[in-house]
Amino acid sequence: MATTADFRNGLSLEFEGQLYRIVEFQHVKPGKGGAFVRTKLKNLLTGQIIDRTWNAGEKVTEAEVRDESVQFLYEAGGTLHFMNTETFDQFELPKETLGGGEAYLKEGMVISLVTHQGRPLTAELPYFVELAVKEAEPGVRGNTVSNLYKSATLETGTVVQVPLFIQEGDVVKVDTRTGRYVERVSR
Repeated sequence: MATTADFRNGLSLEFEGQLYRIVEFQHVKPGKGGAFVRTKLKNLLTGQIIDRTWNAGEKVTEAEVRDESVQFLYEAGGTLHFMNTETFDQFELPKETLGGGEAYLKEGMVISLVTHQGRPLTAELPYFVELAVKEAEPGVRGNTVSNLYKSATLETGTVVQVPLFIQEGDVVKVDTRTGRYVERVSR
């Protein structure tokens, strides 16, 4: 058991039969009345974020959640195969576990897997990945004042919008949260 005094970002809780992780918290001591704690909680199964206010000193159940580093090995038939980097145990997860993030996975990439009692809950990709451009449309400059973008297919098969100067073989940095081009990486 933990109390609101133990709250910190990243703390995992069991609340109303669900597993949550504290994303943000704030201790508030108003001039009148009792102190309380405002929190933003992220559901570890659905990814939904909720707001919850707790009275100061209120007890909560702390969840036994682990973050494990796992390496992506390969995909076969809609199933993703991973290896734990500490124990070298191999296991598989359905694509849906990554919630669309599988579009940025390449062999050998290490990601963070959140588990509860040995059961995988959610996987977290790095915020930025570097991927090679497999196919890019030729850049044709028109008479426009704004930035020009074209479609490019990355080595994972994902299509992103990139500036006209990007060519096949270039390596680009992509934000996995938004799916947007960030910059060209020089190698």
